[in-house]
Amino acid sequence: MITETEGNLLRADVEALVNTVNTVGVMGKGIALQFKRAYPEMFKAYSRAAKAGEIQPGRVHVWETGSLTGPRYIINFPTKRHWRSPSRLEDIETGLADLARVLSERGITSVAVPPLGCGNGGLPWATVRPLILDELGGLDVEVQLFVPAGAPKATEMIDRRPPRSLTPARAALLKIVRDYEGVAFERPSLIEIQKLMYFLQAAGQPLRLNYGKGIYGPYADNLRFVLVELEGQFLTGYGDGGAKVQEAEPIQLLSDGGDEAERLIAADPDLTERIERVLSLVRGWETPYGLELLASVHWLATAGENPVADEEAAFRQLSTWTARKQAMFTAEHVATAWRTLQDHGWLPQLATTRG
Repeated sequence: MITETEGNLLRADVEALVNTVNTVGVMGKGIALQFKRAYPEMFKAYSRAAKAGEIQPGRVHVWETGSLTGPRYIINFPTKRHWRSPSRLEDIETGLADLARVLSERGITSVAVPPLGCGNGGLPWATVRPLILDELGGLDVEVQLFVPAGAPKATEMIDRRPPRSLTPARAALLKIVRDYEGVAFERPSLIEIQKLMYFLQAAGQPLRLNYGKGIYGPYADNLRFVLVELEGQFLTGYGDGGAKVQEAEPIQLLSDGGDEAERLIAADPDLTERIERVLSLVRGWETPYGLELLASVHWLATAGENPVADEEAAFRQLSTWTARKQAMFTAEHVATAWRTLQDHGWLPQLATTRG
């Protein structure tokens, strides 16, 4: 029997939970990241199996929890060959056949199944749903089929990871976010955190963040690894990283680690000075719009082979960055951002202000 439902799959009262994975041993976002946090030992077993070439499309990977309560099995279902790649419908079809085999052979009586390949995998639910119904509907198994409905709130996600320690980079993020929140009077968005860390690195802090030209201005994809490590212990709101930027929860700092972060920062006078320099720059710009504009103009003036030399050129380049930026940012606002950057010493000496 199949019952369609929604909510937090990891809290389903069933004998087996199905997780969607790739074949290369990475659980970086979405429901796979939720499983990694909830079952750290399962992730280690899956990672070893992937390195051994045992995780293949069409073949599920079964891990026994060994728990007397809660799920007995985690069934890793490969929906992607590589985490960067989209899901293939044929892999869902062959994987479902193998899932049905495992459920029958192990005598599993109840299972929770996510919308296979329909999140980050990109497959349409209208196509995948009938495949699941056809393959699992005839089994003598209670199937809870979770329809696409978004991830649970970050605070509702299960996290059984051991405590993590703070590195200087993690402490810097906590410190700059805490101080920024104190003047912005509200919790920062992911856009704001991306830009604060962009400026901190531009100020000279060796964060090893790989910033490039993104939809919302300078963007470093590898910043998410820092957020993943901090989530649940030092901050909350990032969740499984699957939310669209404009729909993501604001980031809320937690009390754990505050004293340690302050100690690490205090031991590094250069980092302290760089944080203060960034906060001085962004004062008065404490919104997602403001920081995106300020960081985008700075990027145009400092990055690439042909950086712009004045605010008029910055406005022209910004207008061709994306249609969104062309519609959002006015010439007056770009000029104001340019002057702010110049007044605070963030622009090359050759950069000029027209007027």
